Amino acid sequence: MKSLHLFFIRALATALLLCTLPAMAHKASDSYLALDIKGSAVSGQWDIALRDIDFALGLDGDGNGEITWGELRARHDDITAWALGRLALQRGGTCALQVDDHQVDSHTDGAYAVLQISGRCPASTGDLILDYRLLFELDALHRGLLRLNLDSTTQTAVLAPERQTQTFSAGAVSHLTRLAQFGQYLREGVWHIWIGFDHILFLLSLLLPAVLVHEAGRWRGVARFGEALREVLWVVTAFTAAHSITLSLAALGVVELPSRLVESAIAASVVLAAANNLKPLVERRRWMVAFGFGLIHGFGFASVLVELGLPPETLVLSLLGFNLGVEVGQLAIVAAFLPVAYVLRDSRLYRRGVFVGGSLITLAIALVWLIERAFDLKLIST
Repeated sequence: MKSLHLFFIRALATALLLCTLPAMAHKASDSYLALDIKGSAVSGQWDIALRDIDFALGLDGDGNGEITWGELRARHDDITAWALGRLALQRGGTCALQVDDHQVDSHTDGAYAVLQISGRCPASTGDLILDYRLLFELDALHRGLLRLNLDSTTQTAVLAPERQTQTFSAGAVSHLTRLAQFGQYLREGVWHIWIGFDHILFLLSLLLPAVLVHEAGRWRGVARFGEALREVLWVVTAFTAAHSITLSLAALGVVELPSRLVESAIAASVVLAAANNLKPLVERRRWMVAFGFGLIHGFGFASVLVELGLPPETLVLSLLGFNLGVEVGQLAIVAAFLPVAYVLRDSRLYRRGVFVGGSLITLAIALVWLIERAFDLKLIST
């Protein structure tokens, strides 16, 4: 039994320590590809993060940690060759593409190179086949967010390593196409919560004490699994309701908050949740904490959809799929965590090692996030 306890403890500790990996920024690597194809004519815009281009090509010539316009301009030809070598369109054959202009723009997570694209395809009708391979060989977490206007029909897609080649049909978007888009955003919602280390740490900070009861200044294990399950359901339901509200409001453009404020507040929520485990101030109504900070986390979840700028008729479906995916990913974490935590709840290893130790580690990580995001500093090299 002792060996089984040690196995579970190591598994939980590993899950917590994974969150210490260099993932200081909330948003994963994304590029934004907007294409307008009318007949055989192609035009569009491709926004690629400067940090991603630097990662692939090494833009920072003097190594001072900053990319100047001069350094970027000197590599325009290299950027063009690198980007177009990882994007291919076919309509009746391979479409000839070129970059007409290079610009720079700001997104919620920093500066982006903006490539203005034009081209021509051999045919003016028929399906469009798009092959996207940007950064996949360097970063499997990278996603390309596509907005495609094909002969006046707007479609969207998430381009991932397992879905790098996709086919789009002109004409009215069918129910099958809409269902496929829904499925894509559902998968991305699951993926987004799983790689959102700050969201995971916040959730775990609220779940760690769910199998414990604080009495007379000490923690003890709950008597029945139902007690822990009830506590978890309250916390998860409150968190879900809150971030669903703000995710929807932000994605629909009703409410907008500065990214730096949102990311800093998310880090602060993790700090406070972990600190509350070490010195409890809120014990019996942690669902209220989950709801309050869940409102902030919703703005973080919405960043991908807001940046993509989806049209209203597609946004609602994508929003629903993405939100549902977040919930599925969140419930998967709970399902994996709760039974193990319940089995170990009365062990010293859980109370001291996982609960106290995990809360201390989480607090330290979140404090670094908070300082970096609030003051725009880089304390840890990534």
